[in-house]
Amino acid sequence: MAPIDLALLGAYALFLILLGIRLAGVARRSTADYLVMGRRLTLPSFVATLVTTWYGGVLGVGEFSFRYGISNWLVFGVPYYVGAVLFAIFLARRARRTNLYTVPDVLHAAYGRPAALVGAVLVQIMNSPAPYILMLAVLLQLLFGWGFVPALIVGTFFSTAYSLRGGLPSVVGADRVQFVLMFLGFIVALPYLAATHGGLPFLRAHLPETHFVWHGGNTLQYILVWYFIALQTLVEPTFHQRAFAAKDEATAQRGVLLSVGFWILFDFLTTFTGLYARALLPDLADPVAAYPALALQYLPPVVRGLFYLGLLATVMSTVDGFTFIGGVNFGRDLVWRWRREPDERNVNRYTQIGFVLTALLAFGLALWFRSAVDLWHHIGSVGVPALLVPLLGAYFPRWSVPPRFAAAAMLAGGGVALVWLLPGAVGKGGYPLGLEPIYAGLFACLAVWIGGLRNRNYRGTISALR
Repeated sequence: MAPIDLALLGAYALFLILLGIRLAGVARRSTADYLVMGRRLTLPSFVATLVTTWYGGVLGVGEFSFRYGISNWLVFGVPYYVGAVLFAIFLARRARRTNLYTVPDVLHAAYGRPAALVGAVLVQIMNSPAPYILMLAVLLQLLFGWGFVPALIVGTFFSTAYSLRGGLPSVVGADRVQFVLMFLGFIVALPYLAATHGGLPFLRAHLPETHFVWHGGNTLQYILVWYFIALQTLVEPTFHQRAFAAKDEATAQRGVLLSVGFWILFDFLTTFTGLYARALLPDLADPVAAYPALALQYLPPVVRGLFYLGLLATVMSTVDGFTFIGGVNFGRDLVWRWRREPDERNVNRYTQIGFVLTALLAFGLALWFRSAVDLWHHIGSVGVPALLVPLLGAYFPRWSVPPRFAAAAMLAGGGVALVWLLPGAVGKGGYPLGLEPIYAGLFACLAVWIGGLRNRNYRGTISALR
């Protein structure tokens, strides 16, 4: 790393430190200010924070592009565009209309406290920042030559400290700058690689043929499962919380739709940069390091520094966002809801404790699983079947069920998916019946839900949405 590259990284670190200091007092304000910015999130800020927070898996994208080529776009791009558009059309305005704070709040309003507590446990698992802390540790390893564990410790601490006291205002304040940096890094790197080594003819000459076919050599079932995992977008607390924080319903809906356009552009940049990494570094031992290794060996000073800034900004913006969601979920949806406190004066303090616990849990998961793609697969396979149907039922009265059925459906969906997952994730064997865990979980959840639909006397849904 040239001195100018390190100076760019140092300026970025200084910005985050100053931001954390400037907004530290937010923790002493109201719950609405700390959790949802007083519901004053404007359209530009909405787009910046959603785009950056929901695209933290940049090294996982590099890993998948390196292994399977353009199928990355079909596996990690298109499914999530579809999920986001569905959220914008059917849920964004409804979510903002509720004036709630969290996904478990929605479940509580529709089905009561037990269902909300079950949902809170599921959200705590789903929104672990572990995959992104793993990526941050890899980046720090390559930058400074540290061991994996020291890099993981430093990355976990630094990526959460500046937003601990500032809440959502500090997350959004950082995301405005990180939005620019994530695009700038790839916009300067990809044209440089094309100008230096050649365009599409160079890539075709140096890559396997499967890198230019839609499936990338993967099975149809493997690809289809990501389309179901992408339904996580409909239950993703990040989307709901940003909608809760938007200044009005139109901002919530338009913000999601505009974000999809930026994700399409960024996927183009990241996928083709990953193709150059495979073409230039065919013997790379660890594909998770495809982008950092490409930068260190083939990008000149300044371009290298900006590219690294783009990588760091993309990952850091998701670490802080997911850690914040985890902290809010612990503080408000688990501790505060469990204790049945009459007011919200302790919620901010509980949330800060949740920050720390979320980071520690993510640290442990990142030590266990060394593949970001595996973490996405496993977390999504358990969370989506447990939350998808109950949360949609909360917003649409026609499909509501009695509270006991809602809680049972969540437990059945998540529990069956977890049991189905363990042989493949821990035992390294195949899944029972060769069926992906997410399908088994969805079948179990739907079976319970259909039983609940027979009780037509129940109309318990969010009153604002009736």
